[in-house]
Amino acid sequence: MSNQHVSSDRQEQYRDLFNTTIGEVISHAIRIIGADPTLIIPAGKILRYQKKAAKIRARHEKEGLLVPPVMICSITSRCNLTCKGCYMHARKENQRSEMSPDILTSVIDQAADLGVSILVIAGGEPLVRTDEIIRIAQAHPTILFPVFTNGLLIDEQTADTLASYRNIVPLISFEGLRDETDARRGNGVFDQLLATCHLLKSRGIFFGCSITATRTNLEIVTGDVFISQMTDASLRVFSYVEYVPMTPGTEGLVLTHEQKQNLQVRLTRLNQTYPALFLGFPGDEAYYGGCLAAGRGFVHVSPSGDLEPCPAASYSDANLTEMPLKEALRSRFLQRLRDTPEVLTESAGGCALHENQVWVKEILSKT
Repeated sequence: MSNQHVSSDRQEQYRDLFNTTIGEVISHAIRIIGADPTLIIPAGKILRYQKKAAKIRARHEKEGLLVPPVMICSITSRCNLTCKGCYMHARKENQRSEMSPDILTSVIDQAADLGVSILVIAGGEPLVRTDEIIRIAQAHPTILFPVFTNGLLIDEQTADTLASYRNIVPLISFEGLRDETDARRGNGVFDQLLATCHLLKSRGIFFGCSITATRTNLEIVTGDVFISQMTDASLRVFSYVEYVPMTPGTEGLVLTHEQKQNLQVRLTRLNQTYPALFLGFPGDEAYYGGCLAAGRGFVHVSPSGDLEPCPAASYSDANLTEMPLKEALRSRFLQRLRDTPEVLTESAGGCALHENQVWVKEILSKT
């Protein structure tokens, strides 16, 4: 058997693993929702769509086009906060124009047609474009739209609107308890976020939190005191994003190797203990044979339309304002990264691509 055939078999195996993982995550969410009669979300329809989308992706793959199950769309660089260590500020994205409403809608439509299962909406603060998010979610009711938000723009009216579109899952940014959250996001923010949680809970909305996991807060944000307070506030999804040192001088916040290993173990325990879904990003890269970025598992769209490997690696040779998504996914740069995922298996800095910037830039210059 040729090395190329072996490599192809391994690639197919990891994709099957990742598709299975997505199905298990949604099935877990269905169990959580089923246990709480106040929650309403079309999880069954979303799960059926995920299976259909996986078949669409498999068909494209046979034709030589690799479509990722997950696409992260950072739809704006604007934000009402100036948090320490913000990756969007480090990218200096606000120097470029955002995708227009028509282009953004077209990108989402194309992703849906190609079989993308989950469309993550991020920023900046994505709710500065709430009307567009609502239109997109309304047009694709079986696609799941997790929205990473600082939560401060969710008022009574916004909560009422979100309640009408149950495929939108708000994920509110917490850094831990009051001291940790206020230290990074501003005095009084923690209490404001608890009030936001109350608004979402009162509408029966399925929502959760996004947590930047650092060397200093990991014990707190995976501890029973924090988890209990958050689940009591009706948070049902916990997304842990490992800190990436986008700002020089913050390398000391990156998880140690031991902490990265322990995080996966803790998430398994938490999923078994609490009525909530606990996810880690970038997750267990070794399990999938390397980094899942560059379209292996997910891909990132910047506010200006650049198709990038991931949010922490702002390198691109394709822009969606200039070409269709289908063409951009055939990017030589992304293909080169996908061809060598084993090089990006282990990361000491939260993101293998960010940690290997010199190598990535060299590839980009050649493509």
